[in-house]
Amino acid sequence: MTAAQAPAGRMELVTTLPPTTALREVPAVVARIERLGFDTVHVPETTHDSLAVALLAAEHTSRITVRTSMTLAFPRSPMVTAYAAWDLARFSEGRFQLGLATQVRGNIVGRFSVPWDRPAENLRDYLASIRAIFAAFTANGPLEHEGSHYRFTRLQPYFNPGPLSTAAPALYTGGVNRRVCEVAGELADGFVTHATNSHPSHLRTVVLPALRAGAARAGRAGIPRVVVVSKSITGPTPAALAASRDSARQELAFLFSTPAYRTTLDRLGLGRIGGRLAGMAASGRWAGLADTLDDETLATLIPHGTYAELPGVLARAYGGLADGLGLGLPLDPADDEDFGALLERLRDIPTSTTACDPPATDGPDDEATGAARGGAGTEALS
Repeated sequence: MTAAQAPAGRMELVTTLPPTTALREVPAVVARIERLGFDTVHVPETTHDSLAVALLAAEHTSRITVRTSMTLAFPRSPMVTAYAAWDLARFSEGRFQLGLATQVRGNIVGRFSVPWDRPAENLRDYLASIRAIFAAFTANGPLEHEGSHYRFTRLQPYFNPGPLSTAAPALYTGGVNRRVCEVAGELADGFVTHATNSHPSHLRTVVLPALRAGAARAGRAGIPRVVVVSKSITGPTPAALAASRDSARQELAFLFSTPAYRTTLDRLGLGRIGGRLAGMAASGRWAGLADTLDDETLATLIPHGTYAELPGVLARAYGGLADGLGLGLPLDPADDEDFGALLERLRDIPTSTTACDPPATDGPDDEATGAARGGAGTEALS
């Protein structure tokens, strides 16, 4: 564990840099994130290049971990990604971590014009390629990697950046469905849940078993670190909580409109809502998506509570299941002091006790997450 990570045995607290943050605003926002007391900032890849934004985040912080969550793997050669990650690790003095993900077929093919071929196997080879390249950088030695999708056999000394004074960047990945989770169990240092697969029941029945299966197949003693990014809804008062709920509604509706992300909705008996959202998205009715997620549905899907209530809510939902928890920034900077105190309380939530060794280079009942209100789809996270 590096000095930039959360203290041993305590919950890692993570926030995501708002995707709409303009480049010139990044320095002020990440400085605020560090000041609030977060351990890690996640840099997403939506409308900006995550690796470029990560450089700004590293430059304007001194303590926190900067982790991409997630850099899209397939539009980039593993060598291109490895060079950028190596530079970021050197520049940040070991505070950078590389998060890699597949995205969905529609975006990879339609938005990036990149082939979509066996994504889980592709991601497995991508991670193995990155590790092989990192090893060659570290050893100042030759590069030999022959995989299912990538082949690297040439790295002359002139093009080798040489070893770091810190460890190579940790590799994180994310995913929703079982096969990608198994890949993480095999090869990743950490796993970040997607907002649509963060429900405790999905973690217990899909994500964690898949991570264990992948780890067992690779002969690892434990699973990767698990960071849960559930889009928890909170505020200092009930009125502020309601405002935060309305703010989160649009993003969650957009995410759940993607058919590949419907697993949790189906599991909770809310498949009809997923079908309605997907139909609206297919017909371009983006503005009306949020109206489909009423307060009761949000309470079923997403943990929520005031600052006073949230530590108990999250402890019941994720205590013993995760090593890190994601939380959004306060909407009103005037709440920052109270929010910082909330973060300190969240650190005491019990973490996972599963040990994990580095990959080779070549819980509580669901009812504890909230009161059941009868019928399908009523596991409320409140």
